[in-house]
Amino acid sequence: MTDTPTAASADVPPQPVPDPDSAGYWDALAGGALALCRCATCRTWMQPPLERCRRCGGATAFEPVSGAGAVHSFIVMHRASVPGQGPGPHVIAIVDLDDAPGARLSGRVAGAGPGDVTVGDRVEMRVTPVAGGPFHQPEFALVRA
Repeated sequence: MTDTPTAASADVPPQPVPDPDSAGYWDALAGGALALCRCATCRTWMQPPLERCRRCGGATAFEPVSGAGAVHSFIVMHRASVPGQGPGPHVIAIVDLDDAPGARLSGRVAGAGPGDVTVGDRVEMRVTPVAGGPFHQPEFALVRA
């Protein structure tokens, strides 16, 4: 017996597995928006989300954010690392979010290839479906002046 993927599984990426801490994030994306976890007491943003604040222990809740920001770092994937990504290259960025100081979000930069992205580039987030399931994910697009 081999672990060779079938044609169907090669086109479908792994699906998210929401848990009580991350459900608000996935629910917001399903509605076409982005929401991140924030402490109700000290107002610290937390990504990934947690039930209690790692700084003060306060309760957390999800608050909407725009998803606009600047590229903090990025990599160029020359080959798909997970099924369903299509042929490379793909640019995956870590983005400093404008309206969630201290929070960073990673995602694919749509339509970008090697040489198209630099640190500090402005991006906007949009919500795209995850192939093969009911989930949605953040994806970034470069903002050209």
